[in-house]
Amino acid sequence: MIGYTTLGVTDLERARAFYDAVLAPLGGRRALDYERSTYFGGPGRGAMLGITLPFDGNAQSVGNGVMVALAATGPEQIQAVHAAAMAAGAVCEGPPGDRGGGFYGAYFRDLDGNKLCVYRMERQ
Repeated sequence: MIGYTTLGVTDLERARAFYDAVLAPLGGRRALDYERSTYFGGPGRGAMLGITLPFDGNAQSVGNGVMVALAATGPEQIQAVHAAAMAAGAVCEGPPGDRGGGFYGAYFRDLDGNKLCVYRMERQ
């Protein structure tokens, strides 16, 4: 249902390097590069994650309550993504762990304060 989502950034080159490192453990790679944005895709033709300089020219800002969740195959992949994010300068918002109800996840904020989750939900 979702084709892509975008996160506003202040420094596109810095954000490209961050997301290159963070999305690699998920098999994510650059799918589209433009002057003001880049879109990352994973294996297959699922939804993409875009990073962009705001089109209106105003400063990037973080949405209150906005979070992008990245699906993972399991705890090892979640731990690898979280570790890559921390190594790339992210801020931890919740280390990898079991959150109950079959949900295992980790939370972090990127270099511009955007909140992301990497998770796996086991259906019960």
